Amino acid sequence: MKNDTNTLIHLPDLLFVQWCDTEFGINRGVYNTIDSWFYQKGVKEITQRRKYILKFSQSINQYCDKKVKIKFGSGGLVPCLNHYWEVFIESGLKQNA
Repeated sequence: MKNDTNTLIHLPDLLFVQWCDTEFGINRGVYNTIDSWFYQKGVKEITQRRKYILKFSQSINQYCDKKVKIKFGSGGLVPCLNHYWEVFIESGLKQNA
């Protein structure tokens, strides 16, 4: 499977989740939490949310051992998402304003 963003964001849901699990170790439950979090932040379009999910996962993956699944621990995921949103999204929006 080609790993370019445009191909990935258009995969059927199951294949996209499986790819995220294989690539980043993000299981279905974590994926659903991330997806729901971006939706609640106002990212309603599924392909845009998937781009955000990929960018978030890649940003977290930079700081982890690539051989180990990403682990957030109890209550650790939402603070990571909040930090990502503040640093990468809001600052980017401010720069583009």
